[in-house]
Amino acid sequence: MLEKGWEHFSHQADIGIRGIGLSKQEAFEQAATALTAVITNPHNVAAKKPLQISCEAPDDELLLVDWLNALIYEMATRKMLFGRFQVTIHGERLRAEIWGEKIDVARHQPAVEVKGATFTELKVRQDPTGTWIAQCVVDV
Repeated sequence: MLEKGWEHFSHQADIGIRGIGLSKQEAFEQAATALTAVITNPHNVAAKKPLQISCEAPDDELLLVDWLNALIYEMATRKMLFGRFQVTIHGERLRAEIWGEKIDVARHQPAVEVKGATFTELKVRQDPTGTWIAQCVVDV
């Protein structure tokens, strides 16, 4: 059985992100951590300022893309990074509280700018052991 966590997978010029969890919510939280890890080490992001995010989509895959794109939007417009995520999913609706801080270039040393989550390699599924996987490729 897979443990809770996240990982990257290679995909040509872009980067695949994968969240792994014991629930769909945990997999979405871990996918968000993997998204942050594309930019910087998530352990270096202080959980100083909380924000609320909500989104809605007709299926889990589209919900994952909407969730990640909402995070990317918040990062870009607020010039922040996020390192802690608490997600709840009820049917087609996701609500999350996220915590982060303003980007400090010297401390965070951002590697790339993520432009958006894509439909490439998009999957949200529960494997036979009960572990949830939420993944897609992000455009960098």
